[in-house]
Amino acid sequence: MPTTKKKPAAPTSPRAAKTARRDPAKTRAGILAAATAEFAAKGYSGARTEQIAKRAKSNIRMLYHYFGGKDALYLSVLEEELARLRHDELQLDFGDVEPLQGVVQLFDFIDDHFAAHPELRCLLAFENLNRARHLKQSARIRAMASPVIELLAGLLKRGEQAGVFRPGIDALHLYVSMVSLAYYSKSHAYTLSRIFDTDLAAPAWQRAQREQTHQMLASFLAVPLAARARRAA
Repeated sequence: MPTTKKKPAAPTSPRAAKTARRDPAKTRAGILAAATAEFAAKGYSGARTEQIAKRAKSNIRMLYHYFGGKDALYLSVLEEELARLRHDELQLDFGDVEPLQGVVQLFDFIDDHFAAHPELRCLLAFENLNRARHLKQSARIRAMASPVIELLAGLLKRGEQAGVFRPGIDALHLYVSMVSLAYYSKSHAYTLSRIFDTDLAAPAWQRAQREQTHQMLASFLAVPLAARARRAA
């Protein structure tokens, strides 16, 4: 009985092989990581899509395929960096801790996050120079803010009910103050170190600054001495 010979498979073109090997999620993540580094180093105006694609070991076509263009890519970078901060903040569990300890833990987390993610500090600095021109277009970023403010408001309410926090503290004002104390000495370390001839980036200086901030928070949140005296009378 005659046998039918199979035709040899058509050779795979380099282009087809490359497409078959492509991992869309990995490609997108690589472009986003490269864009984060470029925008953090050069800002929106200074960064170039060609350099981002090169840094990601990808190409312009893929960049536009996944993100649509420079504006959308930049906004995606801002959203992802702030989403990481918000997501990690909301993993903090203050259910079994004293209110003051909870506030201090939240500050320490923010302080650690800014120390570990200098790219976020740079992105925020550049976006402030641009008066939040891109950030204000993101409904996602606005929606991220409420849960952490509610988390802090819950700590303040518990502290007030327990008689350890003074009444009337605004959660948003307090959160902005905490972010400022964590952010400023790091984002301005180069200039302030030269002005005061002290290395603000040194671990010992940063530890001392954190300890002082703990004391400031405790003093600010505490019920005033006069009110405590009236209670005791």
